[in-house]
Amino acid sequence: MGRSLDAGAVRAWCALALDALGRAREEIDAINVYPVADGDTGTNLYLTVESAVRAVDAVFDAHATAGPASRPGLPEAVRAMAHGALIGARGNSGTILAQLLRGMAEVLAAAGDGDHDGAAAGGLLRRALRRAVESAYEGVARPVEGTILTVAAAAAAAAERSGGDATAVARAAHAEARTALEATPGQLDVLGRAGVVDAGGRGLVEVLAALSGALGGSGVPVPPKAPAARPWRAGGCPADTGGGPGPGDGPAFEVIYLLDADEAAVARLRARLDVLGESLVVVGGDGLWNVHVHVDDAGAAVEAGIEAGRPHRVRITHFGAAERSRVPERVQRAVVAVVPGEGLAGLCAGAGATVVAVRPGEPPASGELVEAVRRAHAHEVVLLPNDADLRHTAAAAAEQARTEGVRVALIPTRSPVQGIAALAVHEPGRRFDEDVVAMTAAAGATRYAELAVAERQSWTMAGVCQAGDVLGLIDGDVAVIGEDLAATAATVLDRMLAAGGEMVTLVLGAGVPDALAERLERHVRAGHLAVDTVVYRGGQQSAALLIGIE
Repeated sequence: MGRSLDAGAVRAWCALALDALGRAREEIDAINVYPVADGDTGTNLYLTVESAVRAVDAVFDAHATAGPASRPGLPEAVRAMAHGALIGARGNSGTILAQLLRGMAEVLAAAGDGDHDGAAAGGLLRRALRRAVESAYEGVARPVEGTILTVAAAAAAAAERSGGDATAVARAAHAEARTALEATPGQLDVLGRAGVVDAGGRGLVEVLAALSGALGGSGVPVPPKAPAARPWRAGGCPADTGGGPGPGDGPAFEVIYLLDADEAAVARLRARLDVLGESLVVVGGDGLWNVHVHVDDAGAAVEAGIEAGRPHRVRITHFGAAERSRVPERVQRAVVAVVPGEGLAGLCAGAGATVVAVRPGEPPASGELVEAVRRAHAHEVVLLPNDADLRHTAAAAAEQARTEGVRVALIPTRSPVQGIAALAVHEPGRRFDEDVVAMTAAAGATRYAELAVAERQSWTMAGVCQAGDVLGLIDGDVAVIGEDLAATAATVLDRMLAAGGEMVTLVLGAGVPDALAERLERHVRAGHLAVDTVVYRGGQQSAALLIGIE
């Protein structure tokens, strides 16, 4: 008999799944041809489960501090697992896996505290696997067979047919998932042409193997090695070896974000995103959702999220032509940019950058920047931190990426407007060193300022400010204190333009009206006839207005 279906089993399952996906990550990446051949499914699944592991470990650590007699129950552990997977979900398959775990958690949490043994535990796991599949199909706008969904459905069906305890159910689900995986090339043409099984389904087999190992107490069963890329034959006819989507096929961007919104707003969001793009997956519930879609207009996808609720942790990835080839190949050069707002994320992504969008008080860790470098899938990467406080974090990420064979140049941009200036002169066709020098020069030639509202009374280089005062910071230091945003911004512009300039860039923060930009444009024209002004709606919450002077 295997172990009980309890919190300890959930923790063991997550740990074993992470270890298994870590070992299989590169292999799974290599067979990733659907929905986009961007070679990152294994990595996305690993990062999704890693987030689940951290959440479950945090629950156990919290109980450990309460004393040796304190331990989490099954509901607390599975809810943590599902929440961790949801907030950390990456890519199409990772998002679907997060919903599978959420569906299981719904059933397992409802079972209440205590250890679940024997046939009762087997029945509980059967219901959990069935609910997992139902949830996943509900989250995918246009389900496609021959994918992770098909493998999950086959596993749940086998679990329902099986008897015995939870260990027997898990073993039956895992065995049927392996069989279903081998059939995926015959269900999805792109897999058949490439001669591979579905990468997402391959990862799910690892996760189910880990579940079987955790409940059986024998570790993770060794799954069959995924077939290498080879012609796959059906009905005696040679397969077309043309592979997956080619250059120019499909949307240009992958957009992922977490969304705080109610169910009615999410229903409207699904309908809008379904028109805008494809590979739409919206999963979650209870006010928190993970949104994934492939689109040509990344800005419109993010704007739809803003209309529905509050998007955060926005990630936008540009699908390079080489990333859509049958065997994923690295592009020569890419830019990774950290930005503080959804509008800026869309702007930088539209310029071809891989974007890491952050919120105030939630700076990215070096690991998140390393992941973005990996997603860029390039031999050479230019990293734009766009924040003076991220200098050391970005340096650590660059060093880690270099150990993985990527040539990384860190341009120490201290503001998003410096990053915009650097992107404007980026030329992938130039020699790497020449491109970096040009981008560095453009960033360095851009003086920057921001307008923010003081949260409390404090001493500044311009004197004492009170809570609610408008602060004008030039090159990071408070230079002007005022009561009105427009008047203070005009004073800041005059001070900066006194030293000369040809171009003013204004980036409006969240909730700032367009009328402010119009007023400032008129102010610049009136006092500085030879200076042009360009306006972007950045959506950042950290500053009401960002200013760049070139």
